[in-house]
Amino acid sequence: MAYLWVKVFHLLFMMSWMAGIFYLPRIFVHFVEGQAAGQQVDRLAIMARKLWNFMSIMMVLTLITGFGLWFGFGFSGGWLHAKLLMVVLLIIYHFWARKRVMEMQAGHLDHSGVYYRWANEIPLFITFALLVLVVLKPF
Repeated sequence: MAYLWVKVFHLLFMMSWMAGIFYLPRIFVHFVEGQAAGQQVDRLAIMARKLWNFMSIMMVLTLITGFGLWFGFGFSGGWLHAKLLMVVLLIIYHFWARKRVMEMQAGHLDHSGVYYRWANEIPLFITFALLVLVVLKPF
C-alpha cells in the first residue's frame, strides 16, 4: 500500500512540475512580444519568478518521491536508465528556464517569441519519451 501512496504523490508532484514547465515559456513569449509592442511587462516577470519557484518545489518533491520509488521498491532495467536520462534533460531544461527568468528580472530576453514557442516544445518530447518508457518499459 505504501508503494501506491508514494506513486500517487510522485505523479501529483510530477504533473504540477510539468504544468509549470509547459506554461513558463508561454510567459516568455508574452514578455518578448509585449515588450516589442511597448506594453508593460513587469507583471509577467513577477509571474515567471513565482511560477519558477513553485516549479522548483514540485521538481524537488518529484525527485524525492521518484527516488523513494526506485530505492524503496527496487526498480531496475534499461528503461529506468533511459527514464533517468530524460529526467536529467528535464532538470537541465528547468534550469535553462531559470536563466530566462533571471533575464526577465533584468528587463530583457534575448530571443524572439518564435524561439520561445519552439523551446516550449522540448519538454513535450521529453515527457512523451518518459511516458513511453514508464508505461511500455520497452527494454
